[in-house]
Amino acid sequence: MTDRIETIRHADGVVELQLSRADKMNALDPAMFDALLETGARLCGDAEVRAVVIAGRGKAFCAGLDMASMQRLQQGGSGVIGQGAVPQDLLARTHGIANAAQQVAMVWRQVPVPVIAAVHGVAFGGGLQVALGADVRLVAPDTKMSVMEIKWGLVPDMGGIVLMRELARDDVVRELTFSGRVFSGEEALALGFATRLSADPLTEALAMAHEIAQKSPDAIRAGKRLLNAAMGQGAAELLMAESIEQKALIGSANQAEAVRANLERRAPRFAAAPPAPR
Repeated sequence: MTDRIETIRHADGVVELQLSRADKMNALDPAMFDALLETGARLCGDAEVRAVVIAGRGKAFCAGLDMASMQRLQQGGSGVIGQGAVPQDLLARTHGIANAAQQVAMVWRQVPVPVIAAVHGVAFGGGLQVALGADVRLVAPDTKMSVMEIKWGLVPDMGGIVLMRELARDDVVRELTFSGRVFSGEEALALGFATRLSADPLTEALAMAHEIAQKSPDAIRAGKRLLNAAMGQGAAELLMAESIEQKALIGSANQAEAVRANLERRAPRFAAAPPAPR
């Protein structure tokens, strides 16, 4: 546990991450940015993890950038945070194709197993972008959400445009970006930002994570690699990627165990997934 994120390890390789700044509605300050980056990087290299749930303590998932950071911007700072893990120079590509602020949301796509966001209360600005970085979002119906950056004279700058364009129509993304209006979890489902509604997102997210953890970790990780690749590849490249992943799975120890467990009508006993193919 850091002073911003509590990491809870459950059975079956399920990892629960709780944003733990409840008194500030889990707003993003330099320490929260650092904690998200460090936690995401650690999970990227964890062979034992099989599914991840991200939630927020207290009344909110994440209220976005904290007011102290906004005041630094008003005073002429050139970066959103300007200290900690997020640099002043937003043009510097510090994490592959992303800067550090963008990596706070994009890292959840790089974590090699499914990441489920349990969203309640509010998810504003950067908080919404962190949720969008997850593979699945279970959202309470009365959650308040907003692409709020325009309120502060800004644009979404934590991967929000990349992530929103996967989920909603272009005109919807434009309207929300230009207006910054607050919309509900129910509307988020209609627009494509929520996977489904839940009266108890955390309980349902943990149940989903445990269900995923019972599947072959090799196949789950291969599926996530393919789904990530689908956003940037043409049909020919993606068909070849499918074939490469499937060839590696067929006859592997965990694939054989999946078959045996089904035939014997028992729970499978999977080994940790091997490293991803290069």
